[in-house]
Amino acid sequence: MTPSVYQRALGAEFGRLQPELQEYFSLNEGSHAFGLGCGVFTVAGSPAPLVRPFFALAAKENSFFPEYENDVEFTVRNWAHSDPYGRPSLTARRDISFSSVSRVFEDTTSWAGDSLVDYLGRHRRMATALTCEVTTDGHMRMISSATRLFAGRLRLRLPDVVGAQAYMEQWWDGAENRFRIKTNVLHRQLGPVLVYAGWFTYDLVAYDGGLPADVAPARWEPRT
Repeated sequence: MTPSVYQRALGAEFGRLQPELQEYFSLNEGSHAFGLGCGVFTVAGSPAPLVRPFFALAAKENSFFPEYENDVEFTVRNWAHSDPYGRPSLTARRDISFSSVSRVFEDTTSWAGDSLVDYLGRHRRMATALTCEVTTDGHMRMISSATRLFAGRLRLRLPDVVGAQAYMEQWWDGAENRFRIKTNVLHRQLGPVLVYAGWFTYDLVAYDGGLPADVAPARWEPRT
């Protein structure tokens, strides 16, 4: 069986995930299915007014968003595929329905030799190192760090004083029969600058493989 990008990252540790999480994170380019999730974020957006103007610009690139609301409906779609450089990858698109506007948050996570790199935004001009670990109770925990920007031929590593780290945890809620997720993007000086947390249901939908053209990014980035 073809391993998913998360199976590659976790190795033997993958087997410690909750069974429902193992199924969720096993999606690979040989699955002949994409994942479709629907749910509600009990809270979503930026609790830091100071950074909202910057996130409003980022929203045009389908990366971050400046709104901050409760009870926000969303969908997530996941496709496993190879990127144009032959790297095993998983592309995700989240459609988030705020009260006054709908936002898209898209990224591609690629297995780049011996580690995961997460490329964000419509043009994939931002990337972070993605570290995965399994908690003692079988949850998936991911940490995004070491942010870099790609501008033409330039590869710019953001210093820690400017950058932020994202912490995500996902688990299966057996009592409610659905997945739960919580994410915090923390800036060293400003504290939480982006959060989203809530629940969703998830199913696999059969299809003929590959990444649909309308979901592919406007450009791909080979650099890490």
